[in-house]
This record gives sequence, C-alpha cells and structure tokens, in this order.
Amino acid sequence: MDTNTPKEAKQDKPEHSIEDQAKVAEEFLSGLLASFGLEGEISSRVEDEVLYLDVAGDQTEALVGPKGSTMHAVLELTRTTVQRRTFGAPRMRIDIAGYGARRREALTIYTGKLVEQLKESGGEIMLEPMNAADRKVVHDAAAAYEGVRTYSEGEDPHRAVIIAATGDVSD
Repeated sequence: MDTNTPKEAKQDKPEHSIEDQAKVAEEFLSGLLASFGLEGEISSRVEDEVLYLDVAGDQTEALVGPKGSTMHAVLELTRTTVQRRTFGAPRMRIDIAGYGARRREALTIYTGKLVEQLKESGGEIMLEPMNAADRKVVHDAAAAYEGVRTYSEGEDPHRAVIIAATGDVSD
C-alpha cells in the first residue's frame, strides 16, 4: 500500500540537469526529423539557464511554416516532451534552418525604421499581432532608441506591440 501523499510522491521524482533535458530535446527532435523523412543536424547550448536548440539542414525549412508557426509548434512539442520525461523543463528557444535569426534581424531593422518614422511624425504605431518571442525582439530593439516607448496590448494570440513617441527625442 502506497502511503505517500501526492506532494511526497512528487518529491521522489528525480531531478534532471539542464544538460539531461537538452539530450531529451535533441533525441525528440532527431526522431521528429526522421519521422518526416528529413535530414538535418540538431545542436544545443545553454546560456543563462536558457536551452537553445538549433536544427540545421537543407530540408529542415519544411518545419518552419508560415511566419514560423510550425517552428513554434515544434518548440511546444519539444517542451512538452522534455517536461514529461524529466518532470520539468528549462526556458527554451528553437531556431530551424536559421529562420529565427533571420526573423530577429528583420524585426530589429523594421523596428528601427518605425522609430525613425515616429521621431518625425510623433504618435504611435501598432504592429501586427505576434508571438511573445517576436514581441520581445521589438521591445528590446526599440529600447535602444531614445524618444520612444513600447507596450503590448490585447490577448494572445492577438497580442500586439505598440511603439509610441514620448516627445523627448534627442538627435
């Protein structure tokens, strides 16, 4: 007869290091690629307690999807697998076929152009709804400029960033 309470039973589960969790994520992604008949290489690294997963290969572009939607689904599946196998998961970021890096660069450039536009005309600009990772890129890019502030409005999946001129622009 098991006399452990649910709380005690949870404490009996082994703790896994982020490196162990990275191995589980890599194994899952390798299996996913194989299931789709795709060839690619998976690598991982840990920076500031965040697990970064990179999937590279000519055929892996198929896992990106429109505006990265399939890539975000792959991230959620990977996160769920890691949570179930290791009873927890670190913060994770995924980049497939370099899409994430290209998207961050494009959003940073776009944000810079919008900030310059706001410096001339004032007011505020609402961007299209985007996922949390893309919103963070916009917030971080805009923070590099004086004379603007950013905030998010709406509920996911329709949450959007607003960039607003503050009036204290210095050139």
